Amino acid sequence: MAALSMVARYKALVPQDQSLPAIWLISDARNDAVLEAALRRLPRGSGFIYRHYHLAERDRFARYVALRRIARACGHTVVLADSALTATEWRADGIYGAPRTLYPRRRGLLHLATAHSMREIALSNQFGSDAVLISPIFRTNSHHGGKVLGAARFRLLAKHSKAPVIALGGMDSQRALALDWPHWAAIDGLS
Repeated sequence: MAALSMVARYKALVPQDQSLPAIWLISDARNDAVLEAALRRLPRGSGFIYRHYHLAERDRFARYVALRRIARACGHTVVLADSALTATEWRADGIYGAPRTLYPRRRGLLHLATAHSMREIALSNQFGSDAVLISPIFRTNSHHGGKVLGAARFRLLAKHSKAPVIALGGMDSQRALALDWPHWAAIDGLS
């Protein structure tokens, strides 16, 4: 019952299509060693955003192929932090990045934008992102010691997004429940 009310409140805030995965695992150098197990533990039909900026291109591709195989076997959506051309060549389901890097739109790819401010939300709206990852909501190892949005500022930004919003930054299942937000992503919180 609590889950239904959470979804109803979310849809009232952001009334567009919510067919995207609710939970997203994001790759990083610090969770690389546990990604296989983390992908298998995710609920079927979750999302996986592959970044791995720390690897050379050949190694990055090889690692991607291995993780994509596991993600696909688990029914996960696979999104690449790279260009639309690379995402198409690597057979990803979508691309992830700053709103301007997602333009122009490519047919057949999801476009997941990152946003940290009202200006970036406006750019995401302008370029027609399919979803927006707003961050950092809470303290996180990715932005150690940096400013966080907090729940109130996050909700304000989310209210202005035309696309579904995915909460990011210090997120885990308990924080998602406390935030009362059904769409969320994590690096450490899912590893």
